[in-house]
Amino acid sequence: MPLFLKQRNESLVEWMDREDCNVELLNNTYSQFSKINKLLSGWNKIYRSHIRPVIQRSPEKHVTILDIGCGGGDIIKLLDTLIKEDGFQAKITGIDPDPRSIRFLQDRGHPSNLYFRNISSNQLTEEGQTFNIVISNHLIHHLSEKELHAVCSDAEILTTGLAIFSDIERSDIGYASFGMIAPLLFRNSYIVKDGLISVRKSYRKKELQQILPNGWKVSRAFPFRLLATYQPAKT
Repeated sequence: MPLFLKQRNESLVEWMDREDCNVELLNNTYSQFSKINKLLSGWNKIYRSHIRPVIQRSPEKHVTILDIGCGGGDIIKLLDTLIKEDGFQAKITGIDPDPRSIRFLQDRGHPSNLYFRNISSNQLTEEGQTFNIVISNHLIHHLSEKELHAVCSDAEILTTGLAIFSDIERSDIGYASFGMIAPLLFRNSYIVKDGLISVRKSYRKKELQQILPNGWKVSRAFPFRLLATYQPAKT
């Protein structure tokens, strides 16, 4: 249990979420996401333990994946690489309500099986879209409890196989470690400032489990991570 960060501070606003933030620093932040997520987010392991089994059960070894709040698109590109290395196929869609994210992605090349849209998860449900797997990375701590319930509800409708949301777990040790190491690795972006804010806004495992809708499960992952998962009932 944290002592310094005993309470979640949900009132904080990350710099990159501000409409008047510096565009150059914002784009640099998007560009640096791949490095920090490679170090801390553990999506290689999530792929092996959660996503690959879903693909292996698919008759054609081909799946559709949705990333809610795709940011700089690095998680999508990582998963695409891992899936192709295993000889599987996937159509992966990233959505983000911030048009600056989509503009950043559209200015950079990506494989033809990757799609990026400036749209909300609720709009996708209204379109009647479904995906085998729905993911998010570092989305949960950005949301109010009401917003989180809405996104989880959308994910339940959108997925036919698995929803998995990965985020930070609030920790004094994690906060101090990031504060010491990150400034040495990341400059000219919002990574350090927003990373520290993110830790302060994030949940503990018990806190997150208590507010998630029924059917969602929370587990811990290394380092200082939470995974919220949902699987539709089999019919």
